[in-house]
Amino acid sequence: MSDLDQWLAEQLAAIDAANLRRRLRRLDSPQAVESLVDGRPLVNFASNDYLGLANDPRLRAAAIAAVERFGAGAGASRLICGTLAPHAELEAALARFKGTEAALTFSTGHAAALGTIPALVGEHDVVILDKLSHACLVDAARLSGATLRVFPHNHLEKLERLLAWARDNYAKARVLVVTESVFSMDGDLAPLREIVELKDRFGAALLLDEAHGVGVLGPHGRGLAAELGLADRVEIQMGTLGKALGASGGAICGSARLIDFLVNRARSFIFSTAPIPAAAATARAAVDLLDSGAAEPLRARLWENLRALDPAATSAIVPRIIGDEAAAVAASESLRENVGLFVSAVRYPTVARGQARLRISVSAAHSPEHIARLKAALAEA
Repeated sequence: MSDLDQWLAEQLAAIDAANLRRRLRRLDSPQAVESLVDGRPLVNFASNDYLGLANDPRLRAAAIAAVERFGAGAGASRLICGTLAPHAELEAALARFKGTEAALTFSTGHAAALGTIPALVGEHDVVILDKLSHACLVDAARLSGATLRVFPHNHLEKLERLLAWARDNYAKARVLVVTESVFSMDGDLAPLREIVELKDRFGAALLLDEAHGVGVLGPHGRGLAAELGLADRVEIQMGTLGKALGASGGAICGSARLIDFLVNRARSFIFSTAPIPAAAATARAAVDLLDSGAAEPLRARLWENLRALDPAATSAIVPRIIGDEAAAVAASESLRENVGLFVSAVRYPTVARGQARLRISVSAAHSPEHIARLKAALAEA
């Protein structure tokens, strides 16, 4: 055994001892609420496919048509070999949907964060980040080289103090506040109105990650900023195409000047082969469904399911905090083996140590029977 293999074996043993070992599960069915997981049929409460669009025939048709017209691959980065029509059409549709001047798409949401934040701030600037922001936002802030400060989750008083500190100590710096609209592990909402007021008062900019808000909240699913009438006061709206939209990729929506700058400075855009044309066409079909209102019956069904499961739910994510990592894994396995429900156990480092949980994702595609089965299983557990 090589030195590297020996080290890897020791690290995996330590992960096992802490009940933090993760393993890939094979699906032999489309992404759907009734899935074939490791050869067993399960009702899927782990997916972020909130509107059930990942296997929607309208999106499948869009993907097939794009393959037939544009082929399988994109060839190279878009600045090298040109932008295929599906990418341009998707970005135009996203800008219309979000009410911004322009939009830019990336291969993933992670790539959108890693390209955007380091392009906008650097070593002489300041990033102020909610403690529970997604790992991609944390990674991007660190990569930027900016001075990083973190405020306790949704703690407005601390955010205000940090903004004042930044202005007192970094008078000429760009100050960027970064948060999510819907937090991915707790399902709670940012106090967005108050955050916008604070960043405006101190002359900062705001990057709002709407990954779990788009498709779920706001008029036609435009997100929390649109629901609160604040979209035009958020400088950088980030989102994903792989959750409620049922496709894949990430996006930044904002001013034409912002998008032009990112085309020239966002390294994860410049130096990545463009997403396959089928992915762009699929996402565009989903955006059109939402923008036209055709997806409103799906959104209504999603909220009916959420109210049936938990009347206090504010998003499509309903966590059940367990605490102990081993107990969370055991609860997930019990639901899978005894009830036929696929519910993820989320553990450190995705959440803090001692905050392990069952992360339940509800979809418009779940039937009342699915919801009733899960609710009964949780009550019994």
